Amino acid sequence: MSSQVKTSGSSIGDSATITRKGNVSGFSKPKENSAIDAFGKTFNAPMYTIKDILSAIPAHSYERRLTTSFYYVFRDIAMMATMGYVANTYIAVLPFAALRFAAWFAYVFVQGLIGTGVWVLAHECGHQAFSDYGLVNDTVGWILHSYLMVPYFSWKYSHGKHHKATGHLTRDMVFVPYTKEQYLKKHNVTSAMDLVEEAPAVALWSLFLQQFGGWWAHLLSNVSGQPFPDTPAYAKSHFWPSSKIFDKRDYWFIVLSDVGIASMLFVLYKWYQNFGLFNVAVNWFLPYLWVNHWLVFITYLQHSDPKMPHYEAEQWNFARGAAATIDREFGFIGKHLFHDIIETHVLHHYVSRIPFYNAREATVEIKKVMGEHYMYSDENMFVALWNSKRWCQFVEGDNGIMMFRNSNGLGVAPK
Repeated sequence: MSSQVKTSGSSIGDSATITRKGNVSGFSKPKENSAIDAFGKTFNAPMYTIKDILSAIPAHSYERRLTTSFYYVFRDIAMMATMGYVANTYIAVLPFAALRFAAWFAYVFVQGLIGTGVWVLAHECGHQAFSDYGLVNDTVGWILHSYLMVPYFSWKYSHGKHHKATGHLTRDMVFVPYTKEQYLKKHNVTSAMDLVEEAPAVALWSLFLQQFGGWWAHLLSNVSGQPFPDTPAYAKSHFWPSSKIFDKRDYWFIVLSDVGIASMLFVLYKWYQNFGLFNVAVNWFLPYLWVNHWLVFITYLQHSDPKMPHYEAEQWNFARGAAATIDREFGFIGKHLFHDIIETHVLHHYVSRIPFYNAREATVEIKKVMGEHYMYSDENMFVALWNSKRWCQFVEGDNGIMMFRNSNGLGVAPK
């Protein structure tokens, strides 16, 4: 006998019953502008306009204060430098090897958190939310992102296209889900009935690869973006100036991004020459791996949730696409180190030029317009990561509104 499924962060309505093997009963066929989400609840596509959203945002929310933005840059750099001085001066004199290992681990972890905050500030620059001055934004963003081995302009352009087409199945640029047909082809089966449940160990391994290699896979070959069939991997790379990701006018800016990466590689080489491998590892490389982890962790959970829609062209518009994101809570780290990138992401997709320090107030206002369409979860984010990986394998739908399904017997069964 199938056991009942409990869903975190959402509740299943009384009109639907979902069993462990995906048997669903009690709801009617969705209407033209609605669909059934993975929990068996009716999702109604937003009908408000982008004008409605913009009208609700206070004018002062758009104010970009150069001094405030630079304060956070210098604050984060000062925290990294101070921690670096303390760690490199005092950890080596601790009496026990185990204590030194624990201290270095804690240091690397916290530096990764702060480094992620620096990444977010460069992200502000890419959206021109840092200041009113384009040259300042791009200079600061290029320096900060190059330090973290991110090709600044390359990311800026592909990420901008993601914002213009969020939730659009054939135009979005990141975390584009498989359709059911694509998923069946990937697993070499012809029917959803032939899909085999994914073992938890397989899901765990997939998560490990995603978290620690996903960012570079995306940069090198556009993994999780549009597939661009019959295109070699290098021609989908963020480092290739003529990549299919970019427009022709972007060419020399992509080259400048690569110059930033090459410059940082040279800095790392001289750093190694002068201070040794261990020094580079604990002060840059290992924190850098944590930054990559947090980046994928954040962005995956902003765009993957069992109740989240995606749209085919005939159902998509900007207001709907921007609402196909979710705000989550990450406590002290999210607010004070990650600069609210997790807690105010829905607003960010509506108006990306609003600086993060004005985003909470503006979020309160747009929620009044969005109503039931504002997606939010206070579920533990590590639990949400696991749940999304298990529940969100592909999307399907017969009216252009595509909802997540899976072959793991969780929630609504695929057709």
